Amino acid sequence: MNTAPNFQDADGFYERLLDAHQGLSREQSELLNARLILLLANQIGDTRVLGSCIAAARDTLE
Repeated sequence: MNTAPNFQDADGFYERLLDAHQGLSREQSELLNARLILLLANQIGDTRVLGSCIAAARDTLE
């Protein structure tokens, strides 16, 4: 799992992500996030990498 910054334009991505949520209800926003996660996971495709990413994201919450 690569945890080093790997964005070409992190600020641009974040702005597009925020823009995508504009005008959505909380439920729609959560559905957008879920769909985006599944699309990105499909791009990665490696279940070991995805498992490591899930664990790393979870660990930051505890």
